[in-house]
Amino acid sequence: MDFSIKKTRRKNKMMIDDRSKISGAKRIVIKVGTSTVTYENGSIHFQNIERLAWEISGLMNQGKEVILVTSGAIGVGVGRLRLPERPVEMGEKQAVAAIGQCELMNIYSRCFSEYSYMVGQVLLTKDDLDDEITRENITNTFSALLKKRVLPVVNENDTVSTKEILHNGTFGDNDALSAHVAVLMQAEVLIILSDIDALYDCDPRQNPNAKRLSFVPTVSKELETVAGGSGSNRGTGGMITKISAMAQATQAGIAGVITKGGAKHIIEDIMEGKDVGTFFSAKG
Repeated sequence: MDFSIKKTRRKNKMMIDDRSKISGAKRIVIKVGTSTVTYENGSIHFQNIERLAWEISGLMNQGKEVILVTSGAIGVGVGRLRLPERPVEMGEKQAVAAIGQCELMNIYSRCFSEYSYMVGQVLLTKDDLDDEITRENITNTFSALLKKRVLPVVNENDTVSTKEILHNGTFGDNDALSAHVAVLMQAEVLIILSDIDALYDCDPRQNPNAKRLSFVPTVSKELETVAGGSGSNRGTGGMITKISAMAQATQAGIAGVITKGGAKHIIEDIMEGKDVGTFFSAKG
């Protein structure tokens, strides 16, 4: 660990961790990764999705507005088709994404219906948000769904846009997409559920002495250097994309948390202000 990270940690201790304010948030964006909704072989992780539905429904019962950004379409498609691995050819990837997206939405619909909530699918590309008129239409759609107490379930439209699949531009991954949605809809909290329980000062999968960073008052360049590379084999993002998403969100006045998806009561713990994952303080 270099001196800049040590300095950041000392600064963190002197800053006030205001995660207790999360409990009063009205509008929340939750991003869930492929590693949470599927197993390594691409099969659906029903327990994790059912737990997610239970916790989000609990928030909605409290009168909170929730938007769910989900990855996993290609991973689910691979599992549904019983493919030995992710396809390489772009057309095949997009076809698998189309199949997986239908299956994923069907599962979300069934799980949330157990708690008397409906879901609505919203598929986006970066071009949609760059166009002023389309962006306004998207905002109106989200607002109408939330007003009707329907959970918007958002994913990048992989059957139209290859940019997330190629991972070389625009959204690049659903971490970035979740930040864009959070800013667009003026959310108060962005929660990213990952395959790792927090941000560390080095990779905990390689260094057992890695230290968890509980509180990040400011996303710095030094912080980005310890984020490491890509994520799991099933997804496109890594910790660096999550930190970038938090940088965008916090600059817009949105607090954030990165933690492990699938853990029991994890969203409840976050909303109660408990010290789980890594908390990113909102600016302004």
